[in-house]
Amino acid sequence: MKLKLTLLAAAFAVTAGTAFAQSPDTLRFGIEAAYPPFESKTASGTLVGFDVDVGNAVCAKMRMKCVWVENAFDGLIPALQARKFDVINSAMNITEKRKESIAFTRPIYVVPIVMIAKRGSGLLPDTKTMRGKHVGVLQGSSQEDFLKKHWANAGVDIVSYQDQDQVYSDLVSGRLDAAVQEAQTAQDGFLDKPNGAGYAIVGEPLRDPSTLGEGTGFGLRKSDSALLAKVNAALDALKQDGTLSKLSQKYFKRDIIAK
Repeated sequence: MKLKLTLLAAAFAVTAGTAFAQSPDTLRFGIEAAYPPFESKTASGTLVGFDVDVGNAVCAKMRMKCVWVENAFDGLIPALQARKFDVINSAMNITEKRKESIAFTRPIYVVPIVMIAKRGSGLLPDTKTMRGKHVGVLQGSSQEDFLKKHWANAGVDIVSYQDQDQVYSDLVSGRLDAAVQEAQTAQDGFLDKPNGAGYAIVGEPLRDPSTLGEGTGFGLRKSDSALLAKVNAALDALKQDGTLSKLSQKYFKRDIIAK
């Protein structure tokens, strides 16, 4: 009986280990589809956005099929490590902290990190004006790392959310005084919508390479060096032939592609 149980356990381990194994003609992207214009879902459930188009272009260049696996943003790295997908493609900034756990492609694009607040509030993205105030941020994001490192110990209340839309909802309801996120997400996901009337980007973009990183890239397991090389080669080719810059112009009306 003990031997039988051991064999059954071994068989299960093999099955579990291959359940998420990468098919040679498929590239599985992990994504949190709640961060427009980078990634979101239409009313019919279709994934859309800049990162989605970039991912599809990479798959076409590599002659592979794209498969999209949805996951909460703060669980993307653990899910990657658990082999639920092969590449994180979800507006993830490249930071030293994250590079301790996973590998990254070369930077694909760079977007400023900004604070939004009510017009005329007098609030600015610094600890002097934000002391005693409540700031919303996406849980697991590099923005959250920045705020916890630089603002939390200065009397600013940092409130983390699993959903960026909930940040905006609580901002409008008055539960928050401000929110910190990427500039284009703030513009497309909130400021350009009816709920965003009366709000604006305030002050200068936040800067800190140690927490906010050096741009946005795809994340891969450190053990997948061969796949990383192939994905980097595809991204380089898409930069050189102008595909990524065209997609940037489509979504942002400017070129945010890292040179």
